[in-house]
Amino acid sequence: MADPIQSHEGGGRPLPPPIASGLYGCCPRCGAKTLFRSFTAFADRCSACGLQFSDFNVGDGPVVFLTLGIGAMVTILALWVEFGLSPPFWAHLLLWPPVTLALVVGSLRVAKGLLLALEFRNRAREGRLHED
Repeated sequence: MADPIQSHEGGGRPLPPPIASGLYGCCPRCGAKTLFRSFTAFADRCSACGLQFSDFNVGDGPVVFLTLGIGAMVTILALWVEFGLSPPFWAHLLLWPPVTLALVVGSLRVAKGLLLALEFRNRAREGRLHED
């Protein structure tokens, strides 16, 4: 029997890599570029294979991970700039908020697609007391 992680719903075609869902908007089941209907909004379903994207709930996970990770990186960069170059305070106010916003929004699509693909691949569902 084929490994369900490596196969396409028990068939012979391999699943696309999870990162492809974020980078290219690929469906995590068939690989068609149908995951997003706009920059960060998921489509309701895949028009190629019929997978219901609305059944998955990535929630705020990608935003939280990105905000914490990018926030830490920007804080370290701001401290490095402050101690290395000593710019005026207003320079920090003009530089870091747009940099942070651009990095979070720019990487949000990749993070959302990756998380949805991992939910699909690992069969993550809402919590339940017993198997259906």
